Amino acid sequence: MAEYLTQILGQIDETGWVVQAVGKEDPRPPWAYTAGLTRYGLPELVVTGLDAHPSARLLNAVAAESLEAGPPQPGQVLTARGLPPIEVVALAEPSAHLSLAITLYGPDVRALQLVYADEEGAYPWSPSYRGGRGGQPVLGVRGDG
Repeated sequence: MAEYLTQILGQIDETGWVVQAVGKEDPRPPWAYTAGLTRYGLPELVVTGLDAHPSARLLNAVAAESLEAGPPQPGQVLTARGLPPIEVVALAEPSAHLSLAITLYGPDVRALQLVYADEEGAYPWSPSYRGGRGGQPVLGVRGDG
């Protein structure tokens, strides 16, 4: 484990953060999150219900923007070319889902979930939402946090 953490810290030193994917073989929907943004005083980012590659693409884009312009705020809707609308939700309990970030930075890690709309523009809290593989669990409460 120490060797793995040393490798991860090296990657964070080079790029600013890493993306950790979880749950490919798990019966629950997969999720992915950043580790490294905490060292800049920013919340980590998490996305649920997407496979590793699209998760990494989304998390990397928002992480880069967070470093340049500051983090998105709970309740904010983000739009970017080629991506569905994304609403930002504060995680209720980051330690339940961001084990690598917690291991690196301790229990005070803050996190935001990037909740994406389906192809019809509906979010998971809408009765018309059509989630993908196992749905998209929302790990916090909508609103300003």
